[in-house]
Amino acid sequence: MFDLSGKVALVSGASRGVGKGIALELAACGATVYVTGRTRPGETVDGLGGSVFDTAAEIEREGGKCIPLLCDHADDSQTLAVFERVHAEHPHLDILVNNVWAGYQYMLEDTAGGRAFTWGNPFWQQPRWRWDAMFGSGVRARYVCSQLAAARMVEARKGLIVNISFWAAQKYMANVVYGLAHAVNDRMAKDMALELRPYGVAAVSLYPGLVRTEGVLRAAEHFDLSNSESPRFPGRAVAALASDPRVMERSGQALVAARLGLEYGFRDVDGRQPRPVSLEEA
Repeated sequence: MFDLSGKVALVSGASRGVGKGIALELAACGATVYVTGRTRPGETVDGLGGSVFDTAAEIEREGGKCIPLLCDHADDSQTLAVFERVHAEHPHLDILVNNVWAGYQYMLEDTAGGRAFTWGNPFWQQPRWRWDAMFGSGVRARYVCSQLAAARMVEARKGLIVNISFWAAQKYMANVVYGLAHAVNDRMAKDMALELRPYGVAAVSLYPGLVRTEGVLRAAEHFDLSNSESPRFPGRAVAALASDPRVMERSGQALVAARLGLEYGFRDVDGRQPRPVSLEEA
């Protein structure tokens, strides 16, 4: 539905899940897509496989163009190398999707009392590594990527930066650090939008719904998937925004992918129309 021919996109954290789905969809719309991830081929994260090379191979099988780059975004030098590669190969970067995130994995941990589910613990019982992961490989990594992308976008006076976020930014869900990190990502997009507006560059937060990622499907018995989304559905939301000549009117906002589906007229890959949920329902 959306033509991104000639556009260049970078999707961070695209080894699997939402990031992979977004990369697949942007490539299907004609964009040249760079994907980053730290998982090497054959490695697993909490039992889940997949790497950016697998993502690129799938995109190429579909006839798209994708460049996979290994990158641990907790290391600024690796992030800088990614952007130097993109800028060396293309005169412009049109779309940045900040999806890189850490802290979800290893919800079960080895403790003195045995294997324990720590994800839902109160803050005084949370492992401090979870803060470091979410704010280092999550919030800070997105800030650095946005800095490096914005410098080129400002020169071109066009571009779109998308922070993948969730309702936890606006209400308590699961644990304190999870909500804090998402709230910071939302505020980052809102404040970046103010500084970018004079240059015609948009920044938004995007809320997918319940996405049928590999991890969710592995624990499908614990979820109601009746209103869920494929990993490619948020990608259609990004593609819609990137092809909208009036996207600046949405800059600074927190947008719900399912609501954008209704507004732009796109459906999921199975033809279904996910229903937007309210803050109270989330």
